[in-house]
Order: sequence, then C-alpha cells, then structure tokens
Amino acid sequence: MRPPVQVALLGGSFNPPHVGHLMAAHYVRATQGVDEVWFMPTFRHPFGKVSEEFEHRLRMCELMCRDTSGWMKCSRVESEVGKDGRTVDTLEFLQARHPEHRYTLVIGSDILKDLPHWKDVDRIRRMARVLVLHRAGYPGVDKIIEPPLEVVGPPLAEVSSTEIRERLSRGELPSDLVPSAVLAYAREHHLYGL
Repeated sequence: MRPPVQVALLGGSFNPPHVGHLMAAHYVRATQGVDEVWFMPTFRHPFGKVSEEFEHRLRMCELMCRDTSGWMKCSRVESEVGKDGRTVDTLEFLQARHPEHRYTLVIGSDILKDLPHWKDVDRIRRMARVLVLHRAGYPGVDKIIEPPLEVVGPPLAEVSSTEIRERLSRGELPSDLVPSAVLAYAREHHLYGL
C-alpha cells in the first residue's frame, strides 16, 4: 500500500500572485515534509473581497507554478465546491475527492486575527494540520484560539497583493515582486490597469 500523498494547501485571492507566495511554497516544501504544494485561488471570497476574475487569477497561479518540477500546482477546486468559499467546505470536498491525500492548510500569521470568524475552525483542525507561517510585520505567536497554533519559520517577505495593486495604479511596474510570466499575462489581458 502506498503512503498518503502529503499536500500543503495555500489558499488566497492571489490578486495577483507574487514572490511572497513562491517563497512560502518553497519554504513549506523544504521544511515540512510535504510532497506537493497546491495554490487554491478563491472563487467567491467569504468576506466579500473584490478581485480580478477567477480564471485570470487561476492562470496567473498556473504560470507561477510552471517552472517547478511538478510539486507546485494550481487547483481550481474552489470553483468546483459550489458553496460560499469557506475553507471547511473546500477541505471536505478535497477529502472526498482524494481520500489518499493528507492535507496541511498553510496560512500566514496575518490571517490569525480572522480565524475566530471562520466557519468550523475546530473541524478544519481535525481535517488538516494547520500551519502558520510567520509573515513579516505580523505577530509570531497565536493567542487567538485554543489550543494555540504553532507559528513557524523566519518572517517571510513583506510583500502583499494590495501593495502590488497600489504600485500598479501609480504606474509603477513591480517586477521585483511579481514573477515575470505573471506580469506579462496581466499586461496581455489589461489587468490591474496595465
């Protein structure tokens, strides 16, 4: 019998995806014993966050994953779940579809303040290991839910999609923060005012 595939899930808007997401994926793959890292762009943000169209964000994530040897992937699962974008529903869907996989849900320490508002956090923690990456500028310790979640790693790059969109709106090209293939796609499709 084959051992279960260990999959780390990085969900988010990816509006646009950037080097911080790449660094997080590489860190998790290098240190956490996972076989694959899946980027999961949100289809319908549970807190009503407005983003570029799902298909554009999905394609940009696919381009970002292209240069790896197959361990970094992009999943359209959030568009297939058919609910309101809650993590617990996505995990339930993935477990039914891939019972041979074991999941690690990766979040940044910037998300910790939102966890009390997530649907069924206790159930999420039973379905997947929850791993919190230390994001620069945000607390490295979780005192928000019990039992506390472990926060791992050095502070990752202080970069955000919000900052990138702001730079683009000022006419600046953030080529130091966004993979070149992603910027080329955004330019080709006139995303973010390009």
